[in-house]
Amino acid sequence: MEEPCYTCRRRRIRCDQSQSPCVKCATSGYQCFASRPLRWVEGLAIRGKLRGVSLATKSASPAKKAKPRKESDSSDDSLASASESALSVVRSPESQVTPLEPVISIPPTIGDFAISDLDAVSRYYLDYYNESICGLFIVYDSDRNPLRALMSLALLDRTLLKSVLALAARHRVNRHCSFRDLTVNASSDQMIANSDALRFKYQAIQGIAQALGDVKSRNKDETVASIFLLVFLDLLESGSDRWNVHLEGAKRLLEPSTPDSQAVSRHDSGQTIEDLRNFLASQIYSIETLGGTFVRPKLLSQYDLLGGPQFQETVEQSFLGCPEYLLDAIRYLSARRDTIASSECHDDSTWSYFVEDTISMVDFIQQFDCSVWASSLPYLGTTPPRDTSSLCTLAQSYKIGALIYGKRVLGALTKECLPLEDLLQELLATIERLQNDESLYKCILWPIIIAGLECQRQEQRDSVRTYMESFWEQTKCVNVINASKIIEDRWQRCDGTEPSHWIFSIGHLGRDWLLI
Repeated sequence: MEEPCYTCRRRRIRCDQSQSPCVKCATSGYQCFASRPLRWVEGLAIRGKLRGVSLATKSASPAKKAKPRKESDSSDDSLASASESALSVVRSPESQVTPLEPVISIPPTIGDFAISDLDAVSRYYLDYYNESICGLFIVYDSDRNPLRALMSLALLDRTLLKSVLALAARHRVNRHCSFRDLTVNASSDQMIANSDALRFKYQAIQGIAQALGDVKSRNKDETVASIFLLVFLDLLESGSDRWNVHLEGAKRLLEPSTPDSQAVSRHDSGQTIEDLRNFLASQIYSIETLGGTFVRPKLLSQYDLLGGPQFQETVEQSFLGCPEYLLDAIRYLSARRDTIASSECHDDSTWSYFVEDTISMVDFIQQFDCSVWASSLPYLGTTPPRDTSSLCTLAQSYKIGALIYGKRVLGALTKECLPLEDLLQELLATIERLQNDESLYKCILWPIIIAGLECQRQEQRDSVRTYMESFWEQTKCVNVINASKIIEDRWQRCDGTEPSHWIFSIGHLGRDWLLI
């Protein structure tokens, strides 16, 4: 095979080109096409507003007989034009039109869409989720992406489907906004997508509320996944809505010690379901650990990952890619910060123990070897080889951020203001090295925020502004826009003063922000 097959290119994985069909398609159960396959298209047009639709039988002008056409490999039929077709035609009250099955790229393993009862709008957004969302909230997209595995479950569960569609529609809205202007354009299909996003979110929340009122439904894997996806939706909407409530709800259903029928249902013991449970548990741990550093002390309960499902750490099944070792260290440091912020009195010996233990934890972070971590991560399935040097840089950004956070907590314990200029410069340089890596840069808002909170010089602040705007362009998550406003406001209020107390003040902003 001289060129990569069309199926692998469409799935965005590297084709082995060894034979026809290729090994990856054969082992994954996909039909291997050398080029885009010929499709029979019924309707008024192959592209544009009338693509995939035909006039009703009672229409004054009957549709022309369909002819075989071969769709081009070019990107003319973009998601934007597909959205305009689906969103405008289905809602047109002027003439009765019947949407046909659109040409979409949803993996065939999730079922036959020809017999599904999804309308054209839902099919469009499900395709958008597959194309744009699954790769956004994961370090490396792959054929083992748990977010994509949710699609097959969503076809069987209406509530999970609405959560998936809400994510896709909201990202679709944000795609046409700028870093400095989130105004929804009333004269375009952006307004329609905004209406869709609100409608899908409302339906998802209604479905979750009904499921939680039923003993059987509330413990389903689909219910937990639906709640968890609302955390990602909050990142796209603002970063300060109800993410902490959604996170706490998902944790409660996942904890095996609860009497809620052993957390999630066991109706399917397959590997895909088990991978999904492990993914949800590990990402909840990651989100609450990193998110907890920028919120009020003890806002979040402590989720015991050791008490949950055991899993093997991989970046193909990780939202942010922060090494678990560093997550454990950050979690400990946040507990010490909460101790300082509490009104509870401790004797001198207990306080000395806290200081010594925090010094040891900072030393442990310093000794963490990012290159060993990156090179020892296991591979999943047919995932192509990764760039371990870039993964090492990703881990380094979290390591330096954890060191800065740890030394600020230590300084609060000892009542000292430790100089951290060298660490800050190193962190800024590390972030700069990741700017051109689309897969990894979308994972490092937490280190960027740490850098922003520490910046004192104008050139450093200009760099942070650039990093935040780049993060927006790559993710379209509104939480980075709000993070930028928070940092800018802090620079104005605290200009010329030491930044050491941000570990306490950042959590008291009137709202609980998820800045990851």
